[in-house]
Amino acid sequence: MNINDMESQSMAIEFAQSPLLTFAAGLILVILLLVVWDLPAFVGLAISAFGVGLLNAVFVADFTFGDAAARTATEFGNGMAGIGIPILMASVIGKSMLESGSAQRIVRAFQSVVGKENSDIALWGSSTVLAIPVFFDSVFYLLAPLARSMRARVGKNYALYLIAVGAGASVAHVFIPPTPGPLAVSDQLDIANLGLTILVGIVVAIPSAIMGGLVYGRWINKRMNIPLRDAMGTTTEELEERANRDNKNLPSVLESAIPIILAIGLVASYTIVDTFKDPYPVLANLQPVVAFVGDKNVALTIAAIAAAYTYLRWSDLSRSLWEEELTEALKSGGNIAAITAMGGAFGALLAASGIGSYIASHLKGIGIGLLVTAWLIAAIVRVAQGSATAAMLTAAGIMAPLTAQLSVSPVYMVMAIGAGGNICSWYNDSGFWLVKEIGGLTQAETLKTWTVLTTIISITGLVTVLVISTIFPLA
Repeated sequence: MNINDMESQSMAIEFAQSPLLTFAAGLILVILLLVVWDLPAFVGLAISAFGVGLLNAVFVADFTFGDAAARTATEFGNGMAGIGIPILMASVIGKSMLESGSAQRIVRAFQSVVGKENSDIALWGSSTVLAIPVFFDSVFYLLAPLARSMRARVGKNYALYLIAVGAGASVAHVFIPPTPGPLAVSDQLDIANLGLTILVGIVVAIPSAIMGGLVYGRWINKRMNIPLRDAMGTTTEELEERANRDNKNLPSVLESAIPIILAIGLVASYTIVDTFKDPYPVLANLQPVVAFVGDKNVALTIAAIAAAYTYLRWSDLSRSLWEEELTEALKSGGNIAAITAMGGAFGALLAASGIGSYIASHLKGIGIGLLVTAWLIAAIVRVAQGSATAAMLTAAGIMAPLTAQLSVSPVYMVMAIGAGGNICSWYNDSGFWLVKEIGGLTQAETLKTWTVLTTIISITGLVTVLVISTIFPLA
């Protein structure tokens, strides 16, 4: 056997023993089940998660065949614990706002301010601002009905409206504290100046959201026409009927916006108190209260009650029919929650293979700039295991000891990691399934819109970080 053969054999053995084999097998399996065989999303994701679990039992120490089943169920349960109630309540909110005409009324208010031709800017700006104090998923739950109603009123541009909503919420999720990802990374990198992190985050987020949400959104919108499908318990015919109603037959702008104001305000109250309670001790007295009402489960429940009440007031349904309509919305929400949670479980089983630490360790000594290295680690871990936050924390843990070598402020490291963690949301990311199901998209449409959007935001974010860190090193 010659040296080349020995090297090839050694590489093959290393690949077979590495998490890369599990990742490749999981990727092939999920594409085969969901794309080629077109199984229902929940079933395909469940089989894929079990399959990855079986490979983990073969290759991962202390991971048994029993764990392949138990861990899948546990991770699915953990996902449902995080998103179950919010998605169910968001389904009630969405159904109620669409059926009562509230969403349509808000859309008309937006258009009266910015003009009908700039409806995407209204959605983009709203989602960006709202996502700073609130989780990405909560903002998407609340603004997706507006995108659907705007499409019903305008008659086109659905791809653009969904991308505009997703772009604003996504950039805040990875760049701007006090959202959990950048906040946790800042803590790992020992950055004490949160104000500077927020400022730089906004500077990075704006061009990233513009490139992804407006530039790419308008480009792809001219090349694909996504029809308005039945989703969130509401048919396209019902949406179009509301779009043609006179304003006098719709709730007022204030009443229409109350569910959004309540949800955002209550969730933001906890974020604000938790962030500023140390410099302003008087806020600490409010913490027990906002810890309850600011919990997203409670906040969205309160918002759902308000939305449902408006729906009852502005419909001609009897109480029993109104209850049946809300039950249908909950059924739709249950399906969305199940698919989203199982997508997260599939990603968690991939992560259990050790793919994140494997990739990070192989990239740690790569001979490129530290900011690009941080972005690359976060990006590859994100693609491999799905979670943006997990990718960001993995990269932060690897890069934290190296921040002293930076010639610029470590705040830029936070932004580079956030950009990497946002790249290429696909099948192993619960956010992918959230956008697909709530938006009423096909898998191909979600890949062309949401997956490409997250990638553009990631690359634009990195370029922006490299440019502004060169001009303003802040060191």
